[in-house]
Amino acid sequence: KDFFNGVYTGIDPKHIQSCSKMVSSLTGFFVQRNKAIVGKNAFAHESGIHQHGFLKRKDTFEIMDPKDIGAEESELVMGKHSGRSALMHKVKELGYELKQDELDKLFEEFKILADEKKEIFEDDFHTLIQKQKFCVEQQNTYELVNLKCGVETGQIPQAEVVLISRDGEEHTASAEGDGPVDAIYNAIDKITGVCCKLLDYQVMAKTKGQDAQGEVSVRVKHEQREVLGKGAGVNTIEASGLAYLNAINKLLIKSRSGPIEGSEPPGP
Repeated sequence: KDFFNGVYTGIDPKHIQSCSKMVSSLTGFFVQRNKAIVGKNAFAHESGIHQHGFLKRKDTFEIMDPKDIGAEESELVMGKHSGRSALMHKVKELGYELKQDELDKLFEEFKILADEKKEIFEDDFHTLIQKQKFCVEQQNTYELVNLKCGVETGQIPQAEVVLISRDGEEHTASAEGDGPVDAIYNAIDKITGVCCKLLDYQVMAKTKGQDAQGEVSVRVKHEQREVLGKGAGVNTIEASGLAYLNAINKLLIKSRSGPIEGSEPPGP
């Protein structure tokens, strides 16, 4: 029952948000994120069950429209507490269509990234989705299981790499190099038996912030064939290993054969 029916206060609620910002600017006091109505978290949802309910029906967890108080649209905060419904909504919002198995794999990758990053940006989703949409993992000869490297001033960098082949067998190798990346590549060469010459190596930040995702691109040459490999992740060293392994797998796919015979070839 509306007990204030017919009562006019003269207050225009659409100016509440702007008024709050003005008071904050004049006094120098920041509005707490969890402040009711005007706080940044007032119309933000991260919990999986909240996001699912909100997507089904907005008034499930919101008793007012944010536009009524001069705020922007409600926000679905994509983080480690987000569920599949919110992820599916985000994927469609970005204009992608994924199959169920691709969505399942994307959700696994998203959860891993959400544990590493405090906030997931739109560029992060593009990187993850494109990785699922355009990868050829089902044709890969090797996949990275574990990577460990050590760097100490005055000492030769060392790396240990564990790969799993298509038949499910794990392969481990250790190697040294001029740097941590070179040591990793030498260890991968030992396992795969493919000796490549590194032609180009580039690192690009895909998102902003100190915990930004880095995308590593490598161009390698083997027996007159050049391929491009890519890897992405918060850990640039690990992304470098993934990029090189991606290039190796492409070479093995193109050769239509298994691992090339060879024993401990030199690094790139």
